[in-house]
Amino acid sequence: MSITVATSPLKPSGQSLKRLFVQVGVLPILLVLALIVFSLMSDNFLTVRNLTNVVRQSVFLAIVSLGQMMVLLTGGFDLSVGTVLALTSVTTALSMSAFAVAMPDMLPLAIVLGCCVGVTCGSLLGLLNGVGVAFFGVSPFIMTLGVSSIGFGVALYLTGGTPVYGMPPDFGEIIGFGSFLQIPFPIWVAAALIFGSYVLVNWTRTGRSFYAVGGNIRAALLSGINTRASLLTVYVISAFLTGIAGVLMTARLDSGEANVGSSMPLESIAACVIAGVSLRGGIGRVENVILGALFINLVQNGMNLARIDSYLQTVVIGMILIAAVISDQIRLRYVADLRD
Repeated sequence: MSITVATSPLKPSGQSLKRLFVQVGVLPILLVLALIVFSLMSDNFLTVRNLTNVVRQSVFLAIVSLGQMMVLLTGGFDLSVGTVLALTSVTTALSMSAFAVAMPDMLPLAIVLGCCVGVTCGSLLGLLNGVGVAFFGVSPFIMTLGVSSIGFGVALYLTGGTPVYGMPPDFGEIIGFGSFLQIPFPIWVAAALIFGSYVLVNWTRTGRSFYAVGGNIRAALLSGINTRASLLTVYVISAFLTGIAGVLMTARLDSGEANVGSSMPLESIAACVIAGVSLRGGIGRVENVILGALFINLVQNGMNLARIDSYLQTVVIGMILIAAVISDQIRLRYVADLRD
């Protein structure tokens, strides 16, 4: 009499690879490839000085990407971040120079007031976006694109297309180029905002509602979440964070510029999507978005050292965005396969 022993089939390695791709994403692979390629193209790429410069330059994109991530979590996106950056820069410079003339003996107060005016003006654009999307049901694409045009026109009208100067020297010396414990001041600001954003989206009811709204807005509404408030909040937060980045950039440039930030919508969305933030909403992590912003700046820095034409650099960033979107679609399919 023969006895047949039933054995459970081994889990196919393909499933393990799918699970790994779903959990890790495409960002680690791209980071390794970038480090290998650009280190071969330039001997100066992997130096401490250059990598420190990459981190410093990544501050602006990282802060903007944090706000963009929160909008993407709810299933929308913000095309007005570049305009918010420009309008903040212009209004900060104009108001600060005016306060400095009016209060020559109180320059620290003039700097603080100028920064507050700039961030407030930028946040108002976010409020306008939020009202249109949350209360009038306007498509995020149309709403943020229209607000982008409005804000850019206002910035150009205020400056006539020319840079704004006249800010107190301490503004650029401390905020733009100053340091504490040998760490640049903008990095301290970015670290504080990263920590605050992490706490918001992971440890608060408001932050968790962003994921719920992006996952299924109808289910979120039926579960008692104020979906309009959530949508309004993410656009205001996005503009507020972008406004802070605009102040830091103004200090770095030591002038108010109406043409800064034109590439920021593309780069911030690319940084988020590369980091695994889903364009359909409901998926994304703060720490991965920071790595995504670092990756974008790392690629730009490597291309600069390799003396690649600036116009071709734009092509590369666009290709990276397309590749990231494709990988996001593949990951969604893998998630569905793993659930079956």
